[in-house]
Amino acid sequence: MRLFDLPEAHSLSVLTRDGRLLFVSRITRLFAYGLISVVLVLYLAQVGFDEGQIGLLLSLTLAGDTVVSLWITTRADHMGRRKMLLLGAGLMILAGTAFSASSSFIILTLAAIIGVISPSGNEIGPFLAIEQAGLAHTIPDNQRTQIFAWYNLAGSVATACGALIGGGAAALLQAAGNTPLTSYRFILLLYALLGAVLLVIFTRLSSRIELAAAPAKRAGLGIERSRSIVLRLSALFALDAFGGALIVQSLVAYWFHVRFGVDTAVIGAIFFGANIFAGLSALAAARIATRIGLINTMVFTHIPSNILLMLVPLMPTLPLAVFVLLVRFSISQMDVPTRQSYVMAVVDPTERSAAAGVTGIARTVGAACAPLLSGLMLGAGLLSLPFFAAGGLKIAYDLALYRSFRRLKPPEEVSG
Repeated sequence: MRLFDLPEAHSLSVLTRDGRLLFVSRITRLFAYGLISVVLVLYLAQVGFDEGQIGLLLSLTLAGDTVVSLWITTRADHMGRRKMLLLGAGLMILAGTAFSASSSFIILTLAAIIGVISPSGNEIGPFLAIEQAGLAHTIPDNQRTQIFAWYNLAGSVATACGALIGGGAAALLQAAGNTPLTSYRFILLLYALLGAVLLVIFTRLSSRIELAAAPAKRAGLGIERSRSIVLRLSALFALDAFGGALIVQSLVAYWFHVRFGVDTAVIGAIFFGANIFAGLSALAAARIATRIGLINTMVFTHIPSNILLMLVPLMPTLPLAVFVLLVRFSISQMDVPTRQSYVMAVVDPTERSAAAGVTGIARTVGAACAPLLSGLMLGAGLLSLPFFAAGGLKIAYDLALYRSFRRLKPPEEVSG
């Protein structure tokens, strides 16, 4: 079956010019994040930072992103979504420029706190929440999940390609006689240039992504009518993110290296495939959601995914472990577009940016503490325990989500 024979592909025809621009911005940004994810820590080591300084800087990056993103996203619906996206692009340029030009720990720390830079290749900053609100504002309710599925697939592919090209470009520059430090700085400068591309893209957006009438300025988190829903979802999403962060990709890579002696090239190939599978799983989620609903799709695909996660360390051979991991990734992201679509559907339309921002920040905060706990488990010789803990906590999240929200339906399911 050809790609555009898929029903989900035909849903892209409802995208407006603004919707297409938001897709381009997602691809550009996630490519940039993937580009630097391979070299960022290597660069910090090359400029002379020790492990403690690197860890502190990355932690402050996360903390700064939490504060800055919360401030921007909770004001976007009132002050203007385009303005806040432009501000985010400016902060991305600031971070990339500072990192490519300076070796000062103080300057880089300030740039990491104030600016937007992704150490993991994953979405960071205020963009995702505001773009989701803009997309939801310009498409029909019954096409929202399909569009979000393609939006996530585009990001997954862009991240995978960025990581490959970032690592490859650094290797080619070094083979041409440049020092590792010079090659890494070139990649970081390219990151800043891609931030400038984002700035241009956001200037082309029209007023159609904005609310027809800007809501009154709201205190606190920028949510009033949807406060109860958003706070309950935030608590659950924080639990899910905490469980997922117990076994982040770098820790899985470490487990494969220690357990089976796998080298970095093979690990890179495994995770390239895993990310592609994860992105493609989003398309299947959209089709399933039209039949059984968003909450059911989130829960009934996520539980098997987490069971498979707990099976990975029980596999006796490398091929079996890789097979189970890839099967897990083939369904692991089905809850992502459905989760994003559900949040946009059940909150007040005038609070969508703020709601996406608050729930996104809850996930960031939930994930922040988990790697430290995983490190303690690994330090105690409990190599496989993070897999079991992560899977168990994420299943607990699934059951709690189903119990709390199975009766709260999005508009397209009520009218359908």
